[in-house]
Amino acid sequence: MVSSREAIANHIHSNGSVQNSNGIEEKLDQLRRLLGKSEGDLLKIVGVGAGAWGSVFAAMLHDSYGHLREKVQIRIWRRAGRSVDRATAEHLFEVINSREDVLRRLIRRCAYLKYVEARLGDRTLYADEILKDGFCLNMIDTPLCPMKVVTNLQEAVWDADIVVNGLPSTETREVFEEIRRYWNERITFPIIISLSKGIEAALEPVPHIITPTQMISRATGVPLENILYLGGPNIASEIYNKEYANARICGAEKWRKPLAKFLRQPHFIVWDNSDLVTHEVMGGLKNVYAIGAGMVAALTNESATSKSVYFAHCTSEMIFITHLLTEEPEKLAGPLLADTYVTLLKGRNAWYGQMLAKGELSLDMGDSIKGKGMIQGVSAVEAFYELLSQPSLNVLHPGDNKHVAPVELCPILKTLYKILIKRELPSEGILEALRDETMNDPRDRIEIAQSHAFYKPSLLGQP
Repeated sequence: MVSSREAIANHIHSNGSVQNSNGIEEKLDQLRRLLGKSEGDLLKIVGVGAGAWGSVFAAMLHDSYGHLREKVQIRIWRRAGRSVDRATAEHLFEVINSREDVLRRLIRRCAYLKYVEARLGDRTLYADEILKDGFCLNMIDTPLCPMKVVTNLQEAVWDADIVVNGLPSTETREVFEEIRRYWNERITFPIIISLSKGIEAALEPVPHIITPTQMISRATGVPLENILYLGGPNIASEIYNKEYANARICGAEKWRKPLAKFLRQPHFIVWDNSDLVTHEVMGGLKNVYAIGAGMVAALTNESATSKSVYFAHCTSEMIFITHLLTEEPEKLAGPLLADTYVTLLKGRNAWYGQMLAKGELSLDMGDSIKGKGMIQGVSAVEAFYELLSQPSLNVLHPGDNKHVAPVELCPILKTLYKILIKRELPSEGILEALRDETMNDPRDRIEIAQSHAFYKPSLLGQP
């Protein structure tokens, strides 16, 4: 028989995991003390945005800490009014009935009948409604724990201690500009953890990159030392199903080290690093080349040889670009390649490239795709191209012994821009670029980057 003490020490979570409650509570207490929370004062954590990764991140926190209701409140915000179409409702019903634990949970909560009615067409479901039952619209096949969902943004964030940005980069500025209105009377700044991977290009006063953490700081007035970026080679559904994963939280030491400890779980190891902006930019860069990888895979019937040729060229371009963006690019090689690898294997950007090349999607459908969410690589292609085509950033091309814009040394990026943004080429253009007899050996591009002082600190807004 299990003693009452042992029963208390072990908390069984909704997705079947077992963790030591004493250790979990100790980590929570340490973070509460750091944030100056007094006895009886809830630590309030809210996720803003309910895409796949944002929903999984909030669900992981809820699984770990949600039972400590007297100490922490964990909620997620998403916009109201997004309806679930009939086909998705039918598939959702199938998922529910294939999982006995989920089926019993919904019956126990008296929530099952609405899914029956939706399948029959007698009721319309909404994204925020199903999220409360643990279903993310972009990840229907992976049931999560039930979520505490708020659809009023002011209610969600006005007194939050920790805000998790799960929005696409293309929506981050707009939402956080609205949030600023609700924080005007705050005495202290919250902590913000951004999960967003994407960038914008600004050309004035000098060409530079704007990242989601910078967007948040400018929109809200929250100092960058209170804003962190968390990223890694992660697929959201696999992380929630406890496949072993790791991530890196980047930002000021005061917050990144205690947050790394707070977020760490046996299956989700979180490291910390001071280099926030560069890691954030690299998280956006790999999405660019993932789209091309998907195209190559579809156009060559998954040819391993063709995919490896593409991988050699795209990684050499990424290495070249990192030499422009950071003084010590070697430190980024491992994280960048790991993140690129997982995105090529199973990421939404590679999937998008495949669907375009197969003709199952068209560019006219936009870059927000039902069941997948925002395809961040499209806007990133445009941003990196615009940035790296600026004459003020010219570098010396050793072969031609003349100065050229950096993008001229990135033929894959140029081709993706012509396909996705200018629409001057069909998807097959990516193969033509690979087969171009004048294309340099990828090794040459890496050698150029390593042998010349290409680092442009102004690209990241640094003097």
